[in-house]
Amino acid sequence: MTLVVSEEVREAVAARRPVVALESTIIAHGLPRPRNLRVAEELEALVRRQGAVPATIAVLDGRAHIGLDQERLERIATEDGIRKLGHRDLPLAVASGASGATTVSATALLAALAGIRVFATGGLGGVHREWTVTQDESADLGLLARTRITVVCAGVKSILDVPATLQRLETLGVAVAGYGTDRFPGFYLSDSGHPVDWRIDTPERVAEVMRAQDLLDGPDAALIVANPVPEEDQLDPALHARVLADALRASDAEGVSGQAVTPFLLDHLMRHTDGASLEANLAAVRGNVRLAAEIAAAWTEVT
Repeated sequence: MTLVVSEEVREAVAARRPVVALESTIIAHGLPRPRNLRVAEELEALVRRQGAVPATIAVLDGRAHIGLDQERLERIATEDGIRKLGHRDLPLAVASGASGATTVSATALLAALAGIRVFATGGLGGVHREWTVTQDESADLGLLARTRITVVCAGVKSILDVPATLQRLETLGVAVAGYGTDRFPGFYLSDSGHPVDWRIDTPERVAEVMRAQDLLDGPDAALIVANPVPEEDQLDPALHARVLADALRASDAEGVSGQAVTPFLLDHLMRHTDGASLEANLAAVRGNVRLAAEIAAAWTEVT
């Protein structure tokens, strides 16, 4: 696959300057217009303020772009028909000349191919509730098990089966560490209610772990840096629990299944929390982007 790497990103990678990969699904599918474009620009600006180069990733007209100029960023934010692409969809999108926003799995893969080691996102996909019945598991997990990249996230989406997801990550050999916490964050919530085995407190220590990954030369697997949303910005836990329970009941009653479940639940949460879930999501993403830029800078100091 031919990658179209922006000049700024290409020069930064070649010079070993800090670069942070950003996904585009949040722009095309996660936010209402026109706020989505403003947020996309804000996230790139956050990366730059930390002294790093943003590399927003998307597929446009069958070409995988690593780093978007303003025109392409606006296309992802405003153009109708932008698909949602996981890593399995990339060959199909490239061969058919399609345009699409990249999910965690597609972004991680394309970033790694471009030589970018640090990626910031909101929350990972994971094992879905009632997995024993549906066998529904995000493609994020398998891809991260074979991709050497550091992913800064706010845990996994709270609509998922969090303990099952943590167990699956362990089985796949994907390292997980809480950033400044011994608890696994819950996306909208600072604490999912589940512990993590490892805690890291500084960007420099994250970079040291990344270097140790390379020195050990083990299987190519990701490092998950689970960065909790600040407590003052999290969704009220009682409200979250109540609305999520209602959303799950509504999903069952309406027969929602397969890939439709996640957007249904997320939309239900946003509508029935008067947008508070969206604000908590954005607070988490901002914090992850800032931390990822700090880690990218620390990484350049140890390589």
